[in-house]
Amino acid sequence: MTEGIQEFSDILTGMQWSDYLDIIVVAFLVYKLLPLLRTPNVLRIVRTVVALFIIVWLTDLAQLYTLNWILNQFLAIGLLAFVILFQPELRRMLEHLSNVKVSKFFGLNRPVQEMDAVIGQTVMACETMSRERVGALIVFAREQRLDEYFKTGTLIDGQVSEQLLRNVFFPKAALHDGAMIIRDGRVAAAGCVLPLSDNYRLSADLGTRHRAGVGMSEASDAVVVIVSEETGTISVAVGGMLKRHLAPQTLERLLHNELCPAEPEERAPGFPKRILGWITKKKEADGNEKK
Repeated sequence: MTEGIQEFSDILTGMQWSDYLDIIVVAFLVYKLLPLLRTPNVLRIVRTVVALFIIVWLTDLAQLYTLNWILNQFLAIGLLAFVILFQPELRRMLEHLSNVKVSKFFGLNRPVQEMDAVIGQTVMACETMSRERVGALIVFAREQRLDEYFKTGTLIDGQVSEQLLRNVFFPKAALHDGAMIIRDGRVAAAGCVLPLSDNYRLSADLGTRHRAGVGMSEASDAVVVIVSEETGTISVAVGGMLKRHLAPQTLERLLHNELCPAEPEERAPGFPKRILGWITKKKEADGNEKK
């Protein structure tokens, strides 16, 4: 045990600054890319790959040579089969990665005060539409830009306000049947068509608007607000999960938690910063030992 620790310490001591920089860059990329891939469809792919490798390892450990040989042959052509089987999920994943905004990738988000105003106007509009039984479907884009859904609707690029939201979803308005996409604190598009969820666990009384909201949250990291035209209930879909029968105060709190990052002084240091701090302390300790 002691020898292993000593070898590990020797490796760290012998590393050059380029090695530390290499580790920091790779860690930063992993730290930033993993949340972008954390959608139900991508998780299906990851679970399938991990399960396959575990089965291959277990068959080798149990000396099941025939089954292990078959699985290894499958892995030999597995890349092509993998692409064919998961083509829709892989296409969506690549589209999402290509649509990620660079400023958000490096942690430059919209000011909290600005998003507070957007959330406040949205909550007021939803409260009124809920009381008047007006259906609404509002998508808040986050890291994934959702450009592929803009072409299905009408570009607006307008300031978020209670009046604009209510006018767009007014029953006789031309765009009221589609979804509104809010991105970067502005109404980017309306009348958009969203993918429907095929989750059989959803309640049978949910209509197309709710299934589209859940489907959008499954296919992306978006936060989707739904107002039922039949009952007036307010719901929110995040990560494929639907939260129903929300009061306006609960809706405001939920949107604030999902869309507003903590202030810099309130947040714990990010993973790359923690690594950099650890390396700096290590170098300082090594320097003190040499003295």
